[in-house]
Amino acid sequence: MDWKSNLIDSNPGVLEILRQTKTIAVLGIKPESRSGQPAYYVPQYMAQRGYEIIPVPVYYPDVTEILGKPVFRRLADVGRPIDMVNVFRRSGDIMPHVDDILGAEPKFVWFQLGIRNDEAAETLARAGIKVVQDRCLMVEQGRL
Repeated sequence: MDWKSNLIDSNPGVLEILRQTKTIAVLGIKPESRSGQPAYYVPQYMAQRGYEIIPVPVYYPDVTEILGKPVFRRLADVGRPIDMVNVFRRSGDIMPHVDDILGAEPKFVWFQLGIRNDEAAETLARAGIKVVQDRCLMVEQGRL
């Protein structure tokens, strides 16, 4: 199979990913103290729509819970299946997380609006993971 087919940029492909997703690990989620930022209110919106959110903040070492869920420091520590990893990291800060993402074996990885890293996307796509780049999960879910 051609790995490029795992790079999803069509509306039908995005909608199919959303239909197949129940559990979303949010890499780079922000705590309630940053509720005005997309890295908090997008996962909050998805939780309100029935998705299970697994918080994986990069900073905020004292925070132990976000959105009422226990925090994990690495995706590898989640220890159960993850449908999607929703990434809130600057484009240039994604590569150090790729091995952790690969280890978690999600079906899908979603880089939020404004986030694009073609090297990371190719690495993930070659591993059989479907990748969406530069789209807002909240906006796309709202179109369903």
